[in-house]
Amino acid sequence: MEKYVFRKYDPNYKKLFDQEREKLLSFLDEEVKIEHVGSTAVPGLGGKGILDIIVGVSDMESVKKQLEQAGYEFRERASYPERYFFRIDYPYKNGRRRVHIHLTPLHSQDWREIINFRDYLLRHPEKVEEYAEIKKKAAQKAQGEQKKYKEYKQDFIDDILKQLNLKK
Repeated sequence: MEKYVFRKYDPNYKKLFDQEREKLLSFLDEEVKIEHVGSTAVPGLGGKGILDIIVGVSDMESVKKQLEQAGYEFRERASYPERYFFRIDYPYKNGRRRVHIHLTPLHSQDWREIINFRDYLLRHPEKVEEYAEIKKKAAQKAQGEQKKYKEYKQDFIDDILKQLNLKK
């Protein structure tokens, strides 16, 4: 899968999220909150085309084991204490569809930032256009490097989180 390529928003993302959410709920045996986040959760945004899902839980270790048993690949390098990162690929059309799972304590700072950033974009279509342009440029400048891609977008994200009183 080619990294950091900007793809137009696809209205099928909502349906794909709903399918993945049902799959997760079918095997997770504790109470969880599952939300669609990232560029595929914001109509018109566009991005890498990867379905990002945040799962808020009270027991991260238990759910981590359940996700691994269900075939989700734990990515330790992309994880940190407040968020575990997983991915899974599915065959899709003439290629594959990637899903990222962000596992975090429910109502943690991480959870609040991600959900509130998404909700802000949903309420501010003018910011969606601005962010789409930033993401396009980030994809071009990153040349496949994750660090460059994230750095290019970070000021925009931080500015919104500051407006929402979630960052200093």
